[in-house]
Formats: sequence, C-alpha cells, structure tokens
Amino acid sequence: MEELKSIQWYPGHMTRTKRKIESQLKLIDAVAIILDARVPYSSCNPDLRSIINNKPRMVVLNKSDMADSNETKKWIKLFKEKGIPAVSLDCKSGRGLNMFIPTVKELLADKIKSWEEKGMTGRTIKVMVVGIPNVGKSSFINRMAKQNRAKVEDRPGVTRGNQWFTIGKGFDLLDTPGVLWHRFDDKQVGEKLAYIGSIKDEILDTEHLAGRLLEYLRDNNTEQLCARYKLIPEDISGLEGYDILELVGKKRGMLISGGEINTERAALTVLDEFRSATLGKITLDKTEDCTDVKI
Repeated sequence: MEELKSIQWYPGHMTRTKRKIESQLKLIDAVAIILDARVPYSSCNPDLRSIINNKPRMVVLNKSDMADSNETKKWIKLFKEKGIPAVSLDCKSGRGLNMFIPTVKELLADKIKSWEEKGMTGRTIKVMVVGIPNVGKSSFINRMAKQNRAKVEDRPGVTRGNQWFTIGKGFDLLDTPGVLWHRFDDKQVGEKLAYIGSIKDEILDTEHLAGRLLEYLRDNNTEQLCARYKLIPEDISGLEGYDILELVGKKRGMLISGGEINTERAALTVLDEFRSATLGKITLDKTEDCTDVKI
C-alpha cells in the first residue's frame, strides 16, 4: 500500500497561537510539553524549541495507559539522558499526576532558591502547558485543578485561547491551544499523528489511513491485531492494508447491499479501537528509532 500523500493541516489560528505563546513567555517560569506516550517523537512539535527559547522545560508523557509501559520507561530514560525531566501519567485514573509539581520544583530549584534569597518566599510558580492538538492538555489541567474547568473533547483544535488555572497554593498553569507545524518532512510522522487523532479525520482518506495502520500492526503488533479481529497471522502476512481492512469488515459482518464489505465503516472501527486502546497498549515510536528527538 502506498504511503499517504503528505498530510498538512495548519489552520490560521495556529499562527496566532504561536504568537500568543511567544508573547506570554515573559509571564511564565517553565514550560510543560505534553506528548502522547504512544508517539513521543511524532507528537513533539519541532517548532517549540525555537518558540519557547531558553525557558526551562519538562516533558509529560500523557495517555500512558494506552502505551506499552516498557517503551514509556525507555522514553523517560532517553529524555532524562538529554537533560529534560520527564514524567508519565494517565489523566483518566490520575496515575502519575502527583509527580508533576515536585518535578517542576526540581527543575526550578535554582530559581526558587534565588527567589527565597531575595525574600520572595512562596512566590507563585507559573508553568505554560503546550503541545499539539489532542494530546490531552485540557484533561491534564482539569485533573490538576481537580475540577472540570478546561474544555475537553476528543477532537483536535478545541482549546482556542490561553487560560490561567490555579492548581495549588502558589502554582498556576497557563493552558494554550494545540499547535502543529507547517510541514511534516517525515510522512510517517504525519501518519502517526493522524492515527492518534491529532489531525482532523475530515481532511483524510480514513480507509487509506486505516490500511496503513493495519500494515504497521501486521508487522509490529501481530498478536494484538489478530486477537482483536480474529485473524490468522499466516493469512495476513502478505496482504496489503486495504485487503486486511476488508477482512476486518468481513469478520465484523460489516456488509452493505449486494454483500459488499463496508470498508469505510471498518476503517472508522479500526481507528476508533486503536485510539481508545481497545486494540491493546501500543507504542508506535520506539526510542531506538528516534534518538534524534529534541525538546
């Protein structure tokens, strides 16, 4: 199956978002970069390094409940080796949230000590939360604020403006809209972001996209794929993505008039079940393939 054509999605509001982030850097002490634990490399906006400049930063690997835990540990180790503090968490259960504030304070230890020496004990720490669409920034802030204050929807591009939230005594978070970059030089990065829902399905060929995902799963997560859709590994080993998609539709009884398989419905099912981790805990970005990641 051929690679998807270059996926591009850069609405005008993303340019405005970048400007807002740049304009508010002077107000904050550190930046928390939210990444999707299933695609830590692909969900890392390369433009952020220049946007946030020299501000102290840390990484939050969100949706870790949907990722391979062993791979997540490898990513935490890789980021720390690069001098970037990193934590993994699951906003649904709240697991790992208690590590966020201590990690920020450790990141800002020298600055906090300087404040105290100047008599500024208890000064409010202000952290900007950034990331691409649909990595769970608002869900993270909601859990940290212990109330449903930030708008959360499972689709990209919901948060439109920068908002401040107090998450504890002397600790504020600045929420920002998700921002992508102009061009995906690596087509696989664009595909992976489409798989997790960071790019609107409305602009994509979902059948082609699901076919590409099925090819990846065929080669890398064969057992999980076959168990979910009652497939036989030998039967799909030489098949292209669209052929596997037809098998999935057939197994699920997704037929339309004349006995034709409804591949559009099958594609939406595959994408939904991957995004919800019904297919299993899967990490698409492996550390050994992404050592050049930069934050």
